[in-house]
Amino acid sequence: MYAVLTTGGKQYRVQEGDVIYVEKLNAEVDSTVEFTNILAVSKEDGQLVVGKPVVEGAKVVAKVEAQGRQKKIIVFKYKPKKDYRRKIGHRQSYTKLTIEKIEA
Repeated sequence: MYAVLTTGGKQYRVQEGDVIYVEKLNAEVDSTVEFTNILAVSKEDGQLVVGKPVVEGAKVVAKVEAQGRQKKIIVFKYKPKKDYRRKIGHRQSYTKLTIEKIEA
């Protein structure tokens, strides 16, 4: 049984027990988060239910494992022969979730 949920402008295919990293959510560590924007749910008998646009009554419950920041990436811009250089770094914040339950 799996579900396709959307959060932070991205879509994730999840099953019970999966660990996913999503855009930062305002939630405390060891708390639970419910997602109701479920685009599709596969039931245990193999039937796929697709929402228009979301599946009514479906939700995914996840536990917040950690809040953190990813590895730094370097953004370097330059224009040749014009003496223009710009170097900045970026670290994206994330929330680590463990999927506990999928309700269809």
